[in-house]
Amino acid sequence: MKWPSLQKRCLPGLILLLATPSIAEQPAYRHGISLLHELKYPADFEHFEYANPHAPKGGELRLAATNPIRNFAGVPGTGVPGAQGLGRTVDRLMIRSADELSGLYGQLADGIALAADRRSLFVRLNDKARWHDGVPVTTADVRFSYDELLKRAFGKVYLQSWIEALEIVNARELIIRHRRTFTNSNLVALTWFPIRPAHYYAGKDSSTPTLVPPVGSGPYRVADFDADFVRYERVEDYWGRDIPVNRGRYNFDVIRYDVYRDATVAREAIRKGLFDIYFETDIRHWVSSYDIPARATGSLVMETRSVQKFIGLATGIVLNLDRPRLRDVRVREALTLALDFEWQNRVFQYGSQTRATSYFANSPFAATGPPTQAELAVLAPYRERLPERVFTEAFRLPVSDATGLNRPALERARDLLAEAGWTLKDGRLVNARGLPFELELTTQNPSQRRVLLPYIEALGTLGIDARLRLLDNVAWVNSLRKRDFDAYVRGHDFLNPPLGELESYFGSDTADLELGGNMAGLRDPIVDALIDHAERRVGSLEEAMTACRALDRVLLWGFYHIPLNIPDQERFVRWDKFARPKGEAVAKYEYLVGSSVRILDSWWIDPYKAGARLLPPRVARQR
Repeated sequence: MKWPSLQKRCLPGLILLLATPSIAEQPAYRHGISLLHELKYPADFEHFEYANPHAPKGGELRLAATNPIRNFAGVPGTGVPGAQGLGRTVDRLMIRSADELSGLYGQLADGIALAADRRSLFVRLNDKARWHDGVPVTTADVRFSYDELLKRAFGKVYLQSWIEALEIVNARELIIRHRRTFTNSNLVALTWFPIRPAHYYAGKDSSTPTLVPPVGSGPYRVADFDADFVRYERVEDYWGRDIPVNRGRYNFDVIRYDVYRDATVAREAIRKGLFDIYFETDIRHWVSSYDIPARATGSLVMETRSVQKFIGLATGIVLNLDRPRLRDVRVREALTLALDFEWQNRVFQYGSQTRATSYFANSPFAATGPPTQAELAVLAPYRERLPERVFTEAFRLPVSDATGLNRPALERARDLLAEAGWTLKDGRLVNARGLPFELELTTQNPSQRRVLLPYIEALGTLGIDARLRLLDNVAWVNSLRKRDFDAYVRGHDFLNPPLGELESYFGSDTADLELGGNMAGLRDPIVDALIDHAERRVGSLEEAMTACRALDRVLLWGFYHIPLNIPDQERFVRWDKFARPKGEAVAKYEYLVGSSVRILDSWWIDPYKAGARLLPPRVARQR
């Protein structure tokens, strides 16, 4: 009577064993991988420096979420935002350490090996890896997850574009074949790749939003939820509790997210102690909204962290090169000079922002000063086709005195426009045919009006008929899809290191993609060649930096974007109830929350501090 059930359970594994290839060359598996530098942590490492292996488990962490709890599918592209914190319920093949530029270490995988020709990546799963229902994690789960992702835009862009084949060797080993050769960005993409349970989804639709939490493999599981909160509990028998990348992390017994749809309400709630940490993104409230007695006693703490996970332009204005009047570099330079960043930073941002003067600002990939000899060697083949100043000058933007009188920059902008054939006539800038210079600045973010309206006024002094257009979601998508815009305010930062996104942001092959990253429509064979050099023709981190700096100079002197600010500091308000690892300061490549390597997961509850919070203020101060 038991044979049919046994047959059903064993037959897939038997078929897998018979149908899949063996490994012709025996891979030299390692615990991690980096294509840019030596790994910081050796094969026998016990824990990350920013984690405390002796941290006690227990207590509750309460955080705020903005979206209602409506989806536990755990994959992108369902059309409904996933529940906040769901990433803690699943493990990945690899994770990126927070204290290295690009060090990747196995999580579900306990062995990683790259072939000598860099075209094949061998992955071996940890034989202890288990789903929460006790079923082993196998390569069948990886295959299922990969196939499901290829049905979505995420998989097509970040995986299918470079993966030629995913071959299953046996229940623990698989091979990922590359269409060309592996780059750093390909490896990083595998850290975003959620592994889902094939056995759970058998007979189920895995592509739609769901309010039934699926079985997971990570340190937490969903314990309770409704539309306004979700509560996660730590999995006591979590299979990966003591593997090196996890040791000393995931210390809270309970993590709860309460939904606050309105930021004003959330700020009031954090001031009342209804949750523990709030991430403040509005500098006006950071300056003025937390002057309460709890700050004076030290119970409520305001902190900042400088993080180098993202680099470049947090915000910039992209200029559409498909517009004839914007194809002249002199016009684009004039438009860049007309923006008075210093005045806006003083008036609207309390002087808190730093202007980006590089596409890779706030990193060693940014071009600074005159070109070095190494950079000149990279640029030399294109000398006849590039402006001389690329080779001889340091790129600089004008710096105003922040008083609102940006006269020298506007005068230079007027000269450049005149050189490009635009002249003032009756207060309006016109070309040789008498057509006026019109420029529509578009944004989806109402708060950007504070930046754009003064800029529009400055353009008006040059005779440019500039106007602002605020787009809703539908209009925004249609505008980008049809490339129906002159200038658009967008985020333009890069994951550090930036190598993996160069093609999508600047490559000719992506210029015509709907909703692609190359919104400027940049099509330049020199840029394409420099991107290929940076991604595939470097053998060390220093060479990668040199290649990016050379590319940076060509892009900067092309004035394809008007740069605004670099990525901001992480600002957060917290109640003083936590203890933290001594080595946390080294974790400069990761935020407190927001990825699979959340620094917050290395914190724990300090029982003395948490107890003091429950006492009346006077008694707490005496303690």
